[in-house]
Amino acid sequence: MSEGSAVAAGAVATVETVIVGSGFAGLGIAVELDAARRRDFLILEKGDTLGGTWRDNEYPGCACDVESHLYSFSFRQNPEWTRTFARQPEIRAYLEDVADHYRLRDRIRFGAHVTGAEWDGQGWDVRLLDGTTIRARFVVFGTGALHDPAIPDIEGLDRFAGTAFHSARWDHSHDLRGKRVAVIGTGASAIQFVPAIAPDVASLTLFQRTAPWVLPKGDKPIDEAVRARYRRFPFLQKLARTGIYWRHEALVAGFLHPRLMGVVGRLGRAYLDRSFAADPDLKAKVTPDFTIGCKRILLSNDYYPALRRDNVHVETAGIERVTETGVVTADGVEHPADTIIFGTGFRVADGLSRMTVTGRDGAKLGDAWRGGMEALLGTTVAGFPNMFLLTGPNTGLGHSSMVLMIESQIRYVLDAMDTLDRHHATAIDTVRERQDEYNAAIQAKLEKAVWSQGGCGSWYLDEHGRNRTLWPGATFTYRRRTRRIDPADHLLL
Repeated sequence: MSEGSAVAAGAVATVETVIVGSGFAGLGIAVELDAARRRDFLILEKGDTLGGTWRDNEYPGCACDVESHLYSFSFRQNPEWTRTFARQPEIRAYLEDVADHYRLRDRIRFGAHVTGAEWDGQGWDVRLLDGTTIRARFVVFGTGALHDPAIPDIEGLDRFAGTAFHSARWDHSHDLRGKRVAVIGTGASAIQFVPAIAPDVASLTLFQRTAPWVLPKGDKPIDEAVRARYRRFPFLQKLARTGIYWRHEALVAGFLHPRLMGVVGRLGRAYLDRSFAADPDLKAKVTPDFTIGCKRILLSNDYYPALRRDNVHVETAGIERVTETGVVTADGVEHPADTIIFGTGFRVADGLSRMTVTGRDGAKLGDAWRGGMEALLGTTVAGFPNMFLLTGPNTGLGHSSMVLMIESQIRYVLDAMDTLDRHHATAIDTVRERQDEYNAAIQAKLEKAVWSQGGCGSWYLDEHGRNRTLWPGATFTYRRRTRRIDPADHLLL
């Protein structure tokens, strides 16, 4: 029985560090805490298995859009990747391997749904849905952003007589063969599962609100001979990873200076021209009307061919309502459907604030973030001592691997913990003025970037139209800023 599962429901357990989530962030900091001999930690995972995003998203065709060698921990490189861009089962297996190699399974309590956390001046009381309280000196939220499905509020959806589900809650018991399928959304998930299911369904109507920019995906198998060389000479894989890294970093300038995105835009238009040379009407439907990079750039070799299939129809009229038997668009046409699949992404702008997190003097995180999520370096929040966020506000990337950001944050968190110990302090908090100055500078930089200048709305923006998601710079810049804490940014309590 694991240490985590041994804590009875309703009981109180005490550990130095609580980690919430067992995806890349949660496992990564667990490994580094163990290496730093801070081994009194517990990982709380609401699911019954580990993996985070790569456990929840198991739809047909699910894969990463960052190369495998870069989308992995620097301390646990995997010479066995079978493709340039790993698919979901392989990434999940990699995370399982990390947990096994570093003997983390006994540190995970599965089925532990965190409902809130409260600071009492000395430590955190982390509360679970089953009534259990975990007492901790530190709490680290590694919950990620791509786990809370966003389903649009469409009139009549509750009356639909068929089967409806979100791509992140794929119903594998539902046989799509011969079905009339309505797909709502054209984001990163949809461009992967539409080509995977299109050959099997009777018909597929893709309801597109905004046409995405799509570029070819340089995906190919990694043969056994290459894998054998990586096993024997790990430095070769490190060289390959380094080359991939710098190729991605070269894209940063374009995102920060929109006029430079013209080169990438020409590649996207050329791909459109080649793909729809024989069907100008369909090409017109799927041609984006915003600056490339403003929304997430998607990579796919089979999405455009799937749209050209005889049994696939792209519908650009807005959805008015759902009936028992189909989807009605604004032009009054009803599109018959047996199945509705939502590829509508996730609620990313306020996930953590929906928990009841109470900091100093009774401050609620939800109230602190009412005007938008903010943190210092996306990691600490003023008024919430000894609380750390991994993949917090403005740490997302539009050009490279989030694992790079996670590893930088982990180093920052460990330095904060070490600083407390050196000064024999109880807690470390963030100076609000420093946090405000930092976020003002971030937002000023973002206002000039393509995500704000491209004439489009995206999931990068919150309800106030502010980009609380992305880091406006290179990953090496962020790594340099998180190398160690700046004493002027923090208060020791």
